[in-house]
Amino acid sequence: MGYRVVWFKRDLRLADHEALASAARHGPVLCLYVVEPSLWAQPDAATQHYHFIRESLEDLHRDLRRHGGQLWTVVGEAVEVLDRLHRQVPFDALHSCEETGNAHTYARDLAVGRWCRTHGIPWHEAPSSGVVRRLRHREGWSKRWEARMSAPMAVLPPLRCLPPPWPSDPLPAASTLGLSPWDPPLRQRGGRDQALNTLQDFLQERCGAYRGGISSPLSAPTACSRLSAYLAYGCLSLREVVQATRATLAALPPEARRSRQGLQAFHSRLYWHCHFIQKLESEPELEWRNLHRGYDGLREHEWSAERFEALQAGRTGWPMVDACVAMLRETGWLNFRMRAMLVSVAAYPLWLHWREVGHWLARQFLDYEPGIHWSQMQMQSGTTGINTTRVYNPVKQAQDHDPAGQFVRHWLPAMRRVPDSWLFEPWRMPADIQKRLGVEWPTPVVDLESATREAKARLHARRAQPQVRAARAPIVQRHGSRKGIHGAIRNDHAEAPPPPRQLHPSGPSSQLTLDF
Repeated sequence: MGYRVVWFKRDLRLADHEALASAARHGPVLCLYVVEPSLWAQPDAATQHYHFIRESLEDLHRDLRRHGGQLWTVVGEAVEVLDRLHRQVPFDALHSCEETGNAHTYARDLAVGRWCRTHGIPWHEAPSSGVVRRLRHREGWSKRWEARMSAPMAVLPPLRCLPPPWPSDPLPAASTLGLSPWDPPLRQRGGRDQALNTLQDFLQERCGAYRGGISSPLSAPTACSRLSAYLAYGCLSLREVVQATRATLAALPPEARRSRQGLQAFHSRLYWHCHFIQKLESEPELEWRNLHRGYDGLREHEWSAERFEALQAGRTGWPMVDACVAMLRETGWLNFRMRAMLVSVAAYPLWLHWREVGHWLARQFLDYEPGIHWSQMQMQSGTTGINTTRVYNPVKQAQDHDPAGQFVRHWLPAMRRVPDSWLFEPWRMPADIQKRLGVEWPTPVVDLESATREAKARLHARRAQPQVRAARAPIVQRHGSRKGIHGAIRNDHAEAPPPPRQLHPSGPSSQLTLDF
């Protein structure tokens, strides 16, 4: 009897899983997850990602057992595993969900596609979100998104799961895969059960604080939905979150104004989630090179290892920046405004190129989503050529979002000895006061005002060049939003077809994330 292989990747659930449902409608299935050593060797991979996935695999395996099946886990490279399986027990077709991952996963998928064609095996990839594969232009994209989000969720038919042809491999330790031993002790835990609990808690209890609460690092940990990691690894489908949000909105009583406003704002973020991932799907080069090539050479040749090391260690001297780094180290999460501030500080006063900073932040973010991360890294760094320059002053951000110093004093114990009068600029404390308080606050690595002024001047000088201004139009055509169901777009020109996707020889990269 023939059977089909369902290859799980970043879609670790059974609910609304079109690839699994489609395969099961045809007959017996074998459910496979491959731990790929080469994937975990990439510069955007971290132990916290691996452990979150392991926790999610436990839930997936349990849910499959409830349906009379099991999850088969194999350590190896995808093509080699599929080839060995097919030689031992030939299968009729391969099913998986589409993935917009880093350059390494894209190259791996190309290799799997070649292997399937060589062996005459159909590979069925099911859409997993509102991202459209082989999209030629953005016209009508929002309508496609709405059609997918409104469609009925995939229903899982009775499963006939085959036993694996050889026993599952033990999941290796993170250290065996070459990953750093650090795993944030306060990070979210993976799995479908955790995802559903977080979703319901947000929709029923926390959503009223979403609007107005997601900017400050004090309120954001509970005001944000905290669903981003569960969406990134597919413990939830985007469609089920959209439909659950709409159902909750429809059931709200008229007096629940704050909850309604919060859920409406959250729903809009779900739309933009796919909008940004579509950029990487349509132009994967933005992971490793400037989206606007007119900005090539702007920062690349002035890399400062000393400044980057200070940023990574949380020793920039700016309390808000260093506290955010400390929070990331312990929790694997930070709200979007503070993420944007970190990238802005790296890109402007520290004058660091976005790619290495992006790799570092990808490892820090538990919810690392490549399609959002690289778009945001470039947008915040000013290299898209089509977005307004965004420069976040870390002193002003502290004044606006942590005026009493609760956040910085929580994450930076030394700040607890700093008087309120020196809260925002502790390096200006006279030496005698620092000595009396037992505080040795470092002078910032650069002068914030002058370094930011110089950085903006250099960026704007490049932007003003005629050839740079002229090259802006094709980028707007390809990646600019279109006026649609969310009324977000200002440009109605058709986009030029994107060129064939080509991989950069240096391989993968990393990325930032929107608040959810």
